[in-house]
Amino acid sequence: MEIPVFTLDAFTNLPFKGNPAAVCPLLHELSDDLYQKIAAEMNLSETAFITLINPTDTFTSGTRFRLRWFTPTMEVNLCGHATLASAAVLFQYENNVNPTVVFETRSGDLGVSKRKEGYIMDFPLNPPTKKDHNDFKDVIKAAVGNHPVQEVLLSRDTKKLMIRLSDSCERSALTSLKVDPVALLNSDSSGRVRGVIVTMKGSPDCQPGFDFYSRYFAPWAGIPEDPVTGSAHTVLGSYWSDVLGKKKMLAYQCSSRGGELDLEVRDNGRINIAGDVTTVLQGFIRL
Repeated sequence: MEIPVFTLDAFTNLPFKGNPAAVCPLLHELSDDLYQKIAAEMNLSETAFITLINPTDTFTSGTRFRLRWFTPTMEVNLCGHATLASAAVLFQYENNVNPTVVFETRSGDLGVSKRKEGYIMDFPLNPPTKKDHNDFKDVIKAAVGNHPVQEVLLSRDTKKLMIRLSDSCERSALTSLKVDPVALLNSDSSGRVRGVIVTMKGSPDCQPGFDFYSRYFAPWAGIPEDPVTGSAHTVLGSYWSDVLGKKKMLAYQCSSRGGELDLEVRDNGRINIAGDVTTVLQGFIRL
């Protein structure tokens, strides 16, 4: 038995940039154990599995699909870049005829639409709540060392802790961070935190004018650092929209691969996250 597999770089128009995801469009469901083994074999931050919901649909004609995401070690509730990559597979390789496809997921319905360049995802916002630094002092120390911290917030639904560096910090303070994933993992065993976002105010007056920067670390999910993280921007977008007083923002995630995200916070508690996708591999997995 063979199943198709694609590797795509999301939030970039260049190969080997952005965030790579594996995508497998499947005519039939596989076992959870097999999904996990495939994700471990692909060894990317996420592998996505698309399946048909209506047996009379095809990947070309359907508008609704089931979507699940697995890291090399576990299934996750939300993944932005692998959702973007999954839509690209449907539109580019399965020649889906619809302007929008909807994925049924653990986080509800997620729509992805074609745009002139790239795709737009319709995701739920996850507003974070301000927290006392002392409640997470070990996590903060493991993530940013002695860099000054302006605010600490937690998205309880996603279990993402957001650490905002002081405005006195240069961008190099963020890009030069060397986070030990073992130390970060050991800094919190309470289950309150499953990922850490480190962010800082951007330089919108410079070209291309990023409103904010970030990096994302999730050793609790088997991901030392995620290159470009759509789900983290459901938290970041909510926060920075309030701080900056803006609905439309351009964000940059400062991993070694790097990636750009176009954001639009909507009044209905949701956020549009847009970006490009580049395919780097197409083949089959033998089972």
